[in-house]
Amino acid sequence: MSLSIKLCIASVLLCLLGPIPASAADPTADAQAAAARWDKTYNSGDMDGLKALYATDAMVIPKGAAVSGADKIGAFFAGLKAKGFEEHAIKVNSAQMKGDVLLVTGRWSMSGPGEGGAKKTFEGNWVNVLEREGKDWRTVLHTWN
Repeated sequence: MSLSIKLCIASVLLCLLGPIPASAADPTADAQAAAARWDKTYNSGDMDGLKALYATDAMVIPKGAAVSGADKIGAFFAGLKAKGFEEHAIKVNSAQMKGDVLLVTGRWSMSGPGEGGAKKTFEGNWVNVLEREGKDWRTVLHTWN
């Protein structure tokens, strides 16, 4: 077999393999690390640190009216913390990278005052959209039920 035929076959095989990324990023690991950072920051009561995890034009959509902007988002979560909502935990179920955007779904849980003031566990579904900012991720949309 001639060298040109061998090179042609090798080229075809390389094309069939497709592009090989320089590094294999793991969006689920990135998402869980961001979620763990959020949990740690909220649970410690560091609301300035918490609002720094959001883009300046971010939106949080709780039950009721949406909250826009990092400062208002920080105040919203400070209000929850002041009411006794604590022990927040997020478990990422899926993460999908779309360029510099990370789409994340999972489950959340936290404890807080229930009926009659007794401590109760709350939980539900959680969705976050994060945007890469340098080496960090900033939340641009955060909602749950």
